[in-house]
This record gives sequence, structure tokens and C-alpha cells, in this order.
Amino acid sequence: MPVPKAELHLHIEGTLEPELAFALAARNGVTLPYADTDALREAYRFSDLQSFLDLYYELMAVLRTAEDFTELADAYLERAAAQGVRHAEIFFDPQAHTARGIPIGVVIEGLGASLDRAEERYGISTRLILCFLRDESAESALATLEAAKPYLHRITGVGLDSAEVGHPPAKFREVYEEAARLGLRRVAHAGEEGPAAYVREALDVLGVERIDHGLRCMEDPSLVDRLARERVPLTLCPFSNVRLRVVDTLAEHPLRTMMSAGLLVTVNSDDPAYFGGYVGDNFDGVRDALGLTEDQLRELARNSFEASFLEDDEARRARYLAEVEAYRFDAAE
Repeated sequence: MPVPKAELHLHIEGTLEPELAFALAARNGVTLPYADTDALREAYRFSDLQSFLDLYYELMAVLRTAEDFTELADAYLERAAAQGVRHAEIFFDPQAHTARGIPIGVVIEGLGASLDRAEERYGISTRLILCFLRDESAESALATLEAAKPYLHRITGVGLDSAEVGHPPAKFREVYEEAARLGLRRVAHAGEEGPAAYVREALDVLGVERIDHGLRCMEDPSLVDRLARERVPLTLCPFSNVRLRVVDTLAEHPLRTMMSAGLLVTVNSDDPAYFGGYVGDNFDGVRDALGLTEDQLRELARNSFEASFLEDDEARRARYLAEVEAYRFDAAE
């Protein structure tokens, strides 16, 4: 069994494997512009974030019913459990579905039906994080949060994703203020393709508690010092960074340098169906490419639980951390 870990940066729509996409397309009468699963996998070659997003949104057309979302989440949880995930904080993009005429309640209740039984079925505790699409308007984000209010018992926090360049965090100040008023946790993608300044803005304007990606903080030494001092978690996604050309190769990924700088970094899979591997695969990849030691891998696993939103269940967090400390790498890897 792989080292116990939490996954904190995972877009549930990004777990849509080609086989499930075709199965749901057949069930829902959707015609995909690909001959078969092999042809679809061939399309998973991206030059940048936008080229990925174009396909990502196109394939969402197969997700129509609550059952579809339940099946999608079940498939992710089964894979995640096999890769050592004990806790998952899962992003979803309601605007991408409501724009297609799918009510937000269908999405949330469909996912919730899977998450409600995740611990019993897969041994994974879960949280759900509603993400706003930053290339949509601030007004659309506010309307989305308003529409989600009947379902807040299912939602732990809000996030910000999609095309980063040209869409600074400050654009969403008002909706994040409302989310804070509602008692929701706050995270945001920043410093992936956008500049280090977006990381500062997410912290200072949106009041986020975690930064998703954040690689480009390394361009600003004073920001690195602040992130390390304040113990702001960064949810890194190594395979994603290579596939989207944020870094050229896994061997050039700054993860190890970031750890040496005292940053609280975690390893995650982002959109694993599209980027070549789930979170355990990402752990294996950085271990091999960067020559990480067992102590460093244990630190990454420990960080994932320390950075998770488990303040409402500290006994659970302590139990997970004890599993990390007791883990014997030579028994499994």
C-alpha cells in the first residue's frame, strides 16, 4: 500500500477517463467528435493551459444527470484509495454545468451521493470545494454562490480556477468576502501561468488559506519568505505542470527547491485523466525524477494532512498523521 496521503488539488471533472466519457455519452445520447478511446487519448496533448481547458469543457457535455456525477466521483475514489489517499478535498466547477442547463443541485447532490459513502466504501474522508471560473464574470461567480446556498451543508470552501492570465484574483474580491461571511474556507489557483503577484493578491485581497499551484512564487524571494513564515500551503501538481508546459520536465520541477526553502508544499494530481497519473503516480514521479528521500516523501505526506481542512475533526487528522509516521516505505515501494 502506498504512503497514506491527502489530496487537496483535484478537479473531479478532470478525472473523466476516456472509457467513462464514452459510456456516459452513449447513455445520454451525446456524440463525441472522436472515433474511440484511443483517438480521445491522442487529443490529450496540450501546448498550454488553454489547450487543455478547451478539451476539458468539451468533454463535460457527457455529464448530464446526478447519476453521472455519482459515477464520476466513485471512479475517482476507487483509484485514489488504491494510491493511498485517505482524505480528499475535491473541486468542482458548477458554472461549467449550469451553462449547459444542468442545475447546480443535480451536480452537488450527484457528487454528494458518492462522497456520503466514500469512507464506508473506500476508507476516504472527503470535503467538497466549489470553484469559480475566473474567465467568467464576477457577477456570475456571485450568482453561483447564491445558487449554492441551499447546499452549503455539503460545501466546505470555495476556490478559483480556469484560465489565469488576465484574470487577477482581485476581480473576485466581493464573492470571496461573501464566502467568508458564510463561513466557507477559501483557496485559489495562483502563480501557475499567472505571475507571483497573483499569489500575493490571492492572500491579501481574497484572504485565501491555501494557494493552488503557486510555483511562480519562486520568482519573488520576499514572497517565498512570507509563505514559509506564515506556513501557507501550496498544492503542487507536478504531472500537470509538465503536461501544460509550465515546466519542461519533471526533473526541472522546483518542488525540491521549494521544500528546501521551508515551504509547506503538497503533491496532487489536478486533472489526472488528462495529465497521465493520479496522486500516487505523482509521488512516484517526483521521487524518481528529483531523487527524493523517504524522509522527504514522508514530509510531503505529512504536509498534505497538515494543510487539509480538518479543523472540525482534529482527532481524524491526528490519526492520519500517525499513519504517516508509522508507514514503512520498504514494505511497499
